Amino acid sequence: MRASTSFTILLTGIATAREIPENVKRFYDSHINGECPKPISIRYDSGQGKSDTVYCKDDASGGVYLKDTGNGYADVDIDCDGLNAGEGDCFNDQTGQSQTAFKDSVQEFDIEDLDSHIHTYVVLGNDNSADEGDGGESFDPQSVGIKPLSVVAIVCNDKLLYGVWGDVNGGTLTGESSLSVGKLCFPDEEITGDSGHGDHDVLYIAFPGDEAVPGAAAAWSAGSPEEFEASLAGVGDALVAKLVSGGNSRIMKGKA
Repeated sequence: MRASTSFTILLTGIATAREIPENVKRFYDSHINGECPKPISIRYDSGQGKSDTVYCKDDASGGVYLKDTGNGYADVDIDCDGLNAGEGDCFNDQTGQSQTAFKDSVQEFDIEDLDSHIHTYVVLGNDNSADEGDGGESFDPQSVGIKPLSVVAIVCNDKLLYGVWGDVNGGTLTGESSLSVGKLCFPDEEITGDSGHGDHDVLYIAFPGDEAVPGAAAAWSAGSPEEFEASLAGVGDALVAKLVSGGNSRIMKGKA
């Protein structure tokens, strides 16, 4: 039991103390202000302002990220879909679903579904039916090469974390991620199923191709968010090395 506890503590240190590479700092700062240079979607909603967020493509890396149409990136709204929806700090989630979009795919790894409490997943893509506005124009990340359950880099609160693309937005909202992402990013905030992080200072960036898919190498049966997140680092580190945009090297903690 002691060995298991020590291992969990070690993984916690890995997950929360990862140094942000200089190229990632430069990318973050050089893109946070102003509009997306290459939007690949219509404007969707952050929840704080209607039609204020687009999917933006970085040609140099092939990465796709959420970008506020003014200054900033995305917020953190909590998605509790999947296993144990409504349990623990997901008790007050008003929109939780009993399964995620890629439930069938993740079962290949001997788990029933993703668990928001354990798996650091990010919600990308918008189904956006006609009655939800914007003419019903949807956005599917697979249309630009992003694969389900591929690694997503998350820059938040002076940290670099890794998650996977694990769910899809049913309508026009953006910026959702699992409870475990919210808690790892902002441990000092009261993150629950109905309370996320509202500032648009979180960068989620996904990468195309098979090399972004961790497959069986990820710790899908992990017992903690730290263990799962750490298992994505090998793939994630190789992906973020592609970010080459210039700018200064100061990560902004507060509101953009």
